[in-house]
Amino acid sequence: MKNFLSIFNSLIMEDYPNEEHVVKILSTENVTHNVKRFKLSKPASYHFTPGQATDIVINLPKWKNERRPFTFTSLNDWDTLEFTIKIYNDHEGVTNQLGKLHAEDELILHDIWGAIQYKGEGVFIAGGAGITPFIAILRQLQKDGKLGGNKLIFSNSNVKDIILKDEFDKMLGNHFINTITREKTAQYENRKIDESYLKEKINNVSQYFYICGPDAMVESVSKDLKKLGVHESKIVIEQF
Repeated sequence: MKNFLSIFNSLIMEDYPNEEHVVKILSTENVTHNVKRFKLSKPASYHFTPGQATDIVINLPKWKNERRPFTFTSLNDWDTLEFTIKIYNDHEGVTNQLGKLHAEDELILHDIWGAIQYKGEGVFIAGGAGITPFIAILRQLQKDGKLGGNKLIFSNSNVKDIILKDEFDKMLGNHFINTITREKTAQYENRKIDESYLKEKINNVSQYFYICGPDAMVESVSKDLKKLGVHESKIVIEQF
């Protein structure tokens, strides 16, 4: 596996030069109890496709060798960049340190890469922080007046974990479907996204299905969709 990753990384570096952009944090704010929105300065002529990501480094000596991938949640025509990041405070990692940063602190952005590309109308299926690639995609569709019949199925452990709940409610209305897996609540269904759940929610297997979340969830939902008759070409997951 290590050899494969080394070859893969070297190929990536050949195709995409190792760009570096030092940017300032303009502001931070809590989106949920453990998710923060980071508003950053934007480099000149900076361009990305909704759903793409970049590697971020905290511009402090201790953290210079710690690169982590995060998805853009802003749009290209914004004057600033935005990232919506889940903060893990249970260990001294990168997100824990990100959560301690403030306006005027600096980050380093590296190459823009992969992630999920919008191909056409369908169902977005997200688990927890896996929602982040879909934020910019859905915001762009709304801006362009092309939300159409797109739906979002969002699975979280607890109600307090739902990221951008009010925005998605306003954007998608009854096409925003929530299910909660650990907390018992009358507000939403308390179910796992499995074959029986998908069978109830899906009435068109020929549309696109976009999946992002923990690896185990992406794998199981992909398998369940195929069992329901969805062709592999209609299942869109993160591409690296």
